[in-house]
Amino acid sequence: MTDHNNAGDNNPGVWTCLRYNDADAARVFMTEVLGFAETLTVRDDNDNTRIVHAEVKWPEGGGIMYGSGGTHADYPQPVPGTQWIYVVTQDVAAVHKRVVAAGGKVVTEPEDTDYGSRNVAVADPEGNIWTFGTYPGA
Repeated sequence: MTDHNNAGDNNPGVWTCLRYNDADAARVFMTEVLGFAETLTVRDDNDNTRIVHAEVKWPEGGGIMYGSGGTHADYPQPVPGTQWIYVVTQDVAAVHKRVVAAGGKVVTEPEDTDYGSRNVAVADPEGNIWTFGTYPGA
């Protein structure tokens, strides 16, 4: 049995999981535009264009698991493009700048909230909303 308990070392204990119609386009958006680091990509043995399971990590902590829609028939799947993700960052301006430079969709410009966070919200190519903010949670 493999020990997968690697809490600490900037490894998340809770993962957001997303499904995409075009998981490769999502991978490019998450890594090249948003700034996540690709850590694992497993493709379907019978259809190399489908991503069965993939992981990216946020440099400031946390991660996202994702894949092509319909790859896990044994349990219900989220509808691609309907999710909302919050990512803690100390550099909201850098995320905004990368999204704008890539021609991405900014949902809300960088703004200060009434709870003391600086946020920006963007949409990925399939419509999921990604909010990046300085609020780390209570």
